[in-house]
Amino acid sequence: MKPRFRLPQRDFMLSFGKAQLSAFLGGLSDFAIYTFCLQVLGYSAHGSNVISGGLGAIVNFSINRYWAFDSKTTAIGNQLWKFVLVVLGSITLKSTGIYLLVDYLFLNPFYSKLIVEVLVSLGFNFTMQKYWVFKK
Repeated sequence: MKPRFRLPQRDFMLSFGKAQLSAFLGGLSDFAIYTFCLQVLGYSAHGSNVISGGLGAIVNFSINRYWAFDSKTTAIGNQLWKFVLVVLGSITLKSTGIYLLVDYLFLNPFYSKLIVEVLVSLGFNFTMQKYWVFKK
């Protein structure tokens, strides 16, 4: 039986797809909490994002560790502190972006969140998680 070799490009696309699904599920919980904080609790757009981003990150970390990047052999504490730093950077970038779009460009808070989420998730989160947090 011939050994099966995985192509680096295929591995990248598979992990990218899984990470995007994980981000989507984390994003759904994030967006639901964001909406609740904004509409029901009356928090500001960027304040709501801080709360929802932290809770959505818990969902995202769990899915990434056990499925998207299949990185269970590394100690969870080692991954967790790195993930927390990435999440803090992500929340900072997202909150700043939302603040600028809502308070200076007067865009709708929901459209602002969507725009910023896509840019930060693809450009910052995936790169940092694949090559630093869950690096094999």
